[in-house]
Parts: sequence; C-alpha cells; structure tokens
Amino acid sequence: VRYQAGVRRFPNLVPDRPEAPGAALSRKARDWWRNSWSGEAFMAVGAKDPVLGLAVMAELRKSIRGCPEPLVVADGGHFLQEWGDEVAHAALAHWASRD
Repeated sequence: VRYQAGVRRFPNLVPDRPEAPGAALSRKARDWWRNSWSGEAFMAVGAKDPVLGLAVMAELRKSIRGCPEPLVVADGGHFLQEWGDEVAHAALAHWASRD
C-alpha cells in the first residue's frame, strides 16, 4: 500500500553493521558528541521503546559528553513526542535548575 512506503523503507536506511551505508557518518557523529561537544544536554527515553530500548539509550548517553541521567518515561515508547507535556515540563525544570 502506497501510504506505508516510508514505514517499509526506513529500516533499510538505518546502519545495522559497520560497513553499512551511513555507518561511518554515524561513528563520526558519535565521536563528535563524545569528544567535541561542550554544551549541556537533556535526554528523555521511553522505557517501553521496542526499537532502541533502555540499554541502547544508556550506551548512547555515555557517548554524549556531560549528559546527565535521562528522564525515563515509564509508559513511553519510541515516539516520545506522544508524552510531550511530561517531557517538556521535565526539560524546562532541568534547564531552570541550571540558572
């Protein structure tokens, strides 16, 4: 079905092995976050994310220099914008506490 074309195509665009197209760029981005980033960060993750999950997000957080423990949205899935109010309020509180 035509309206499902994006959903069918997207997984093929995600690098899933070191030699996959885009994997080198992903490593370059990871290295930049790890070695060059000097700003502040806020991370929110969905505890019920069936795509990445908490373990993958914990590893990603380690790659972002200075990233604090994430906000874990207990019922959150892969698309955390569905929990926008909760995430936005936590982010605003996080940044307000920095002043």
